[in-house]
Amino acid sequence: MANAERYLRPEVIRQVSRLDLRAKFIVEGFLSGLHASPFHGFSVEFSEHRKYVPGDDPKDIDWNIYAKTDKYYIKKFQAETNLNGYLVMDLSASMAYTYRQEMTKFDYAICLAAALGYLMIQQQDPVGLVTFDTQIRNFLPPKSRRTQLGTILGVLASLQPSGTTDAAAALHRLAAMIRTRSLVMVFSDLLTDTDAFIKSLHHLRHRGNEVILFHILDEAEVHFPFDGLIEFEDTESHEKLTVDARGMQGDYLKAVGEFRAQLKKEAASANIDYVPMDTSISFDKALMEYLLNRQRRF
Repeated sequence: MANAERYLRPEVIRQVSRLDLRAKFIVEGFLSGLHASPFHGFSVEFSEHRKYVPGDDPKDIDWNIYAKTDKYYIKKFQAETNLNGYLVMDLSASMAYTYRQEMTKFDYAICLAAALGYLMIQQQDPVGLVTFDTQIRNFLPPKSRRTQLGTILGVLASLQPSGTTDAAAALHRLAAMIRTRSLVMVFSDLLTDTDAFIKSLHHLRHRGNEVILFHILDEAEVHFPFDGLIEFEDTESHEKLTVDARGMQGDYLKAVGEFRAQLKKEAASANIDYVPMDTSISFDKALMEYLLNRQRRF
């Protein structure tokens, strides 16, 4: 059923509501931490200082502090605006895949996005939507009104993942479009040019944005539960390949492990949260685990 109610059905609402209640203190700390440097808006009311980070405007450096400490600090001001969030969704054909789970990777991503959007709006933080394949297809500016989540889900429910992807080009474009430092939450299976994608993540970070990368794979893509001779078809190129599943399982699992490890390492080097997920784990449990882990780190 291709409509927004699919993602707001009673059992999903109960999961999201339960997540909100269980995670309230965690989420408040999570979001308030993001409101702190470098997410303050600027006004004439001077508040305090913080260290200069790439992406800050050099004109805000306090040279008196530099003269005393030989370090760059900028003036931090009381925020006039809330944290802007962007839910960034991969629309490529591979996101429509599921082996035996009820949810495709795209459905799973939507439920994760709905939960995060719900939590941000509960905190009165504006949240918007960006969808992409080879380019940006949809762009909803961030808003904090309660109807925004329904608007976002309505757009997502009307879309069907298809075609190829160029995630790097889309994220470079998004980095140029975002005018204020924001929280960018990317949902993708990352079946794209990895090196180019990593460069686009660095571009987003260079602009001062906080980035969380939700790497969503189907249960079968992670655990490879196949046996015998199996024909696989690339969902984007439609190329077919018949393989001995048992014979290649070890090499496949090793490759997936190395793929995830590379992404984790590169994300860490850019101070980006990398969150590997698979569709066999309920989205609320997966999101709660991430929030708890982040809380422990900070």
